[in-house]
Parts: sequence; structure tokens; C-alpha cells
Amino acid sequence: MFAHYRTQGFILKKTDRGEADRIFTIYTKDFGKLEILAKAERKIKSKLKGGLELFYLSEIEFIQGKTHKTLTDAILIENFPILRKNLERLPIAYRISEVLDNLIKGQEADEKTWNLLNETFQKLNNQQSTSNNQQLLYYYFLWNLLSILGYQPELYNCSLCQKKLLPEKLYLNLKEGGIICQSCFKKLKLVEEDKSSSSPLAAARVGKEIDSETVKILRIILEKNWPILSKLKIEAKYLKSLELFSKSYFSFICEENLSHS
Repeated sequence: MFAHYRTQGFILKKTDRGEADRIFTIYTKDFGKLEILAKAERKIKSKLKGGLELFYLSEIEFIQGKTHKTLTDAILIENFPILRKNLERLPIAYRISEVLDNLIKGQEADEKTWNLLNETFQKLNNQQSTSNNQQLLYYYFLWNLLSILGYQPELYNCSLCQKKLLPEKLYLNLKEGGIICQSCFKKLKLVEEDKSSSSPLAAARVGKEIDSETVKILRIILEKNWPILSKLKIEAKYLKSLELFSKSYFSFICEENLSHS
């Protein structure tokens, strides 16, 4: 006799399997990220359909078999209609889903991650949310999830010399896990020049320039100060800088995780 488990979960991803089955990726309140089989879910008369659309919050029931988990029930709690029908907000939900799927590999409940996901979806579904706020929500989720998982970069002191960072030329050094000051950047650059190295890998070891305004935005994000963050009028060039910084750091963390798996 299989044990039945009930919990709440966000439907983040679905993959067709066979003629009528689907595998759902669901981030749950009590079990963390789960991959669950929904048998015959693609059939028109499936009783599971009502609670299994992407980006639903549903109460689910499943059983644990020898090789996989199987859904036995799915009841809709919240369908986030504004998020799901808006062509600007929907891609952000997909990006959030992808980030969570890439960063969280094992099955382990985490209250902070659950609360962050819930908070982000509620904000994405807020009628009063502006286009600028919606874009910032992706970075809000990404950086705070990285922080929860122990990957928060050093943004206040130089990652090498530990001196307080000043509003001057600053550099992102992925290897050192954060921002380095101009003095440390120059020292690293001299070391690489002595090696006569000009490869992309050498450039990564030295660091890439990042403006102090982008660092300030990241600090506000990681303080989870949404009231202030949502009111910021951020210039396009700083949003671009934030995008490039986030992409580089996220890719680096994913590659590190892959190399250690």
C-alpha cells in the first residue's frame, strides 16, 4: 500500500511523456522541488487538468512508487490571472521557473525559498505593478535565491583585500565571488600580463568592470527592500549592466555546480 502525501505547490514546468502522460516540475511547500508523473493528464477528461496549468498554485496529492512519484489529485488554490495573461509578465515567470530549476537540484523543503517564490508571484500578479517593477522582479528573485542558497556575492568590501568599496571603478571577479577594488584589479592584471596571457579565462581571473550604480541596485535587491526598489527610476544603461552582471554570475554558479556534481 503506497503512502499518500498532500502539500501546496507552484506548477513550474511540464514535459509530455508517452501518448497522454506528463511530468510536472512542482516547487512544494513541504518537500521542495519535485518531479511528478501525471498519468493520462493530457486526455480531455482527466480529473487533474483543473489544477495543473503552468504557474498555478495548487494543493496536490501524490504517491511515492518504487521509481517515481505519481499525482493523484490537484486542486487549484490561485491561478494568478494577471500574470498569466500579460505578455510582459509571463516571460518573467518562465525565467523565474528556469532559474529555480537550474539552481535547485535535490528534493529538500526550504521555507525561505518557498516564501520568496510566493512573494514574487504575488508581486507579478499585482495589477498596480509597472513595467519597470516587473523587470526588476526577475532580478529580485534571482539574487535573493542565490543568497538563500549561499551564493551571495560580496558587495560592500573588496573580495580580495577586504577594504570597504568606494564609489569608484569596481570590478566583478567571479573566481573571488564578488566585487574587487581598482587596486586589486591592477595587481591581478599585472600578474596575468607577466604570464603573457590574454585569453578569456585570464580576463575572467582579473575581473570585469562594473559601475557603482549597479552595485548600489544589487545592494537594495539583496536587502529585500522592495518599497524602495520599486520606486527607483533606473536608467536603461544600468538595467543593461544589471542584466549582464546577473547573467555572468548565474552562468558561473551553474558551471561551478555542474563541475562539482
